[in-house]
Amino acid sequence: MLLRHPHVEIKALSGTERTKGRPYGQVYPQYAFESIISANGKQGPSPVRSLPPLCLTEEVDFSQVDTVFCCLPHATTQSIVTSILQSAVGRTPRVIDLSADFRLADVHTYAHWYGTPHRAPDLQAEAVYGLTEFARADIRSARLVANPGCYPTGAQLALVPLIRAQLIALDDVIIDAKSGVTGAGRSAKEANLFCEVTEGMHAYAVANHRHAPEIEQGLSRAAGLGNSGVVVNFTPHLVPMARGILETIYVRCQAGVTPGDLRACLEQAYGEEKFVHVLADPQQVPQTRYVRGSNHVVMNVFPDRLQGRAILVVAFDNIVKGASGQAVQNMNVMMGIPEHTALEQGPLFP
Repeated sequence: MLLRHPHVEIKALSGTERTKGRPYGQVYPQYAFESIISANGKQGPSPVRSLPPLCLTEEVDFSQVDTVFCCLPHATTQSIVTSILQSAVGRTPRVIDLSADFRLADVHTYAHWYGTPHRAPDLQAEAVYGLTEFARADIRSARLVANPGCYPTGAQLALVPLIRAQLIALDDVIIDAKSGVTGAGRSAKEANLFCEVTEGMHAYAVANHRHAPEIEQGLSRAAGLGNSGVVVNFTPHLVPMARGILETIYVRCQAGVTPGDLRACLEQAYGEEKFVHVLADPQQVPQTRYVRGSNHVVMNVFPDRLQGRAILVVAFDNIVKGASGQAVQNMNVMMGIPEHTALEQGPLFP
């Protein structure tokens, strides 16, 4: 995304001891054409600029950059972000963190769910939760943005407008979510091997997934209850596809409220949004193939057979709008760049 961003120059890409000094296209061959420089110093096959070789984080001069994307494991980002924001001489970069380290406002909640004390509570207090559609003003002035988790992105986009409008019961929300294997990360794990995943499907982290408190925090804030108060029934599942999330959400309408009212509320909330869409056909069921590889979110509302209840279905790409795409969207807002810049990629199909 950043390679095609007209306002971005990639100054540094950090790696590990094993990969430091190596060309990015050698470690990630799908980007080889982005990093080839011919012998005469001119750009190689790709029309875009070359990528710098991988380096260690401590080798980066952060005073020479405007924005840092942290894509590190949970519980490791806090110390690095602290170092970046405190040690830079000259201009201080603004940070977008894609880990969970700054998403939960309450550091005790973080410690409970992630098994380690939060090491940067002062920074946590100033971090802005970056669900772009709901926090543009705060994101614009923030120096630290916590990029939302994938499951919480879809759940909150579907539910926050309905809760703000007091259309659904707060004590009866069920979120049944399915994700592609990329949701489990890139590290080598036996459970993610092709033969373990293909031709099957399973629930995981039942009643114990770390995204549950993040979802509950967002819904509680929408209800005016602070950072807690709403509790949801959330169960994620792993399905044998590379990417994509489908969330089926069951809610109970408030007295006198119909599923049509829920749909009208979401249409009004997202009518002017670039990336979040209520499908025009009220009978059309969202599918992950509608959004694959794009920053778009599609949703719809259906009446349940149970009286007074409704079913919401949301689809989006977990590693675009659910991660990197939303991070670029947030950077655009922070830097005063048109929000859709470098995010125009349409869905990939087939």
